[in-house]
Amino acid sequence: MSRAGLAPASRLRQLGPMMFSLLVVISGNAVLTSALSLRLAQPHWAEWEVQWLLTGFPAGFLAGCVLGRVPVARLGHQRAFLVLGGVVVLAALGLGLTDRIEVWLPLRFLNGFAVAAIFVAMESYINLYAEPRRRGVYFSLYMVATSLAVVMGQIVITAVGTESPYLFEVGMLVCLAGLLHCRYVGRAWPSLSVPLVSATLVPAPPERPVPTRCGNFASLFRSAPATIICVFQAGMTNMNVVALTPIYGAQIGLPSMLSIAMVTAFMTGGLLAQAPVGWLSDRTPRLLLLLVQSLLACALCLVIVLIGSAAPLLLWLVFFAYGAAALTMYPVASAHANAQIDSRQMVAASGLLLSLYSLGNIATPGTAAGLMSRFTPGALFVMLGAGAVLVGATALFSLVRERRGAARPAAR
Repeated sequence: MSRAGLAPASRLRQLGPMMFSLLVVISGNAVLTSALSLRLAQPHWAEWEVQWLLTGFPAGFLAGCVLGRVPVARLGHQRAFLVLGGVVVLAALGLGLTDRIEVWLPLRFLNGFAVAAIFVAMESYINLYAEPRRRGVYFSLYMVATSLAVVMGQIVITAVGTESPYLFEVGMLVCLAGLLHCRYVGRAWPSLSVPLVSATLVPAPPERPVPTRCGNFASLFRSAPATIICVFQAGMTNMNVVALTPIYGAQIGLPSMLSIAMVTAFMTGGLLAQAPVGWLSDRTPRLLLLLVQSLLACALCLVIVLIGSAAPLLLWLVFFAYGAAALTMYPVASAHANAQIDSRQMVAASGLLLSLYSLGNIATPGTAAGLMSRFTPGALFVMLGAGAVLVGATALFSLVRERRGAARPAAR
């Protein structure tokens, strides 16, 4: 095989150590999140304390999405990853030393901020490193790593024992192991080159700080409206299915174990579909792929509503397919957006997209629960299906706009 043919695979392999470090650090954070939930289940916590502590991480995460570009710009991607991972380690240490709410609340905020900024660093690095035609594959690798991290966190919790008093310390050690791997075992992250924005390609030295100048939300919406709608919808879908499917199952008379199995099928479908969809997104117009995914997601939501509790096995299979369609839309949408913008805007764009994703996580479960209570349990999937229709309509509009724009120069 020619050397040119080996180059893309070689570039992909170079990301392996970096992705492993990410997987370990986020696994440690998953242990922390589960440990906090287990600790808050103890009876001595007041309801208002539980509510405040559960909002600390999402609030910090949203702040990290908005401001995460600052440490990346000042430190560079790999050093920012190490520093932000260190913040997670210190937060875990503090959580294990005391259970006072006035200490836990700011620590959970810092924890959320650091994790969001790590995602900003990773996503912007991948978008800068990847060739535009292979960005989907690179992003699918990232999504697989983050999904596996959540699973690994639960495996660690099970292995240590849910009753262990040292879960915070275990989470801290797992995060620390990921940072040590990044610093001493894994090689330095591959150097970035500035994409061709002028007549010459200017190589960047390793870990050169990234400029903070970027486009705002309005400019990103003008460049990639389908991505804006899709990313919000992806956050909405992920959180609502995971949080409200057990309630949906209980309201239509399904056993609780089957409801949990449907959530597992949803997550498994998304995990297994990441690589093939990433491969496909590098060979198919991404807007066309988003249109197909959104229509499939809408159709599957309709099937879920129609099936109800009549065919539990079929419902499990539909949730698996729904996860494959819905959970793979975010990386496709992100790859599409980053193909439309200047490389200097990618760090800020990653923060904006993660902000939208987290807003979909935070803002919509209350609305969905209200619709389920007021109308019917199936209103959850009617809402998610309507969101998918909106994504499809925006993708179709963008496709038509693209083709009209391409036709004008030819007409001249």
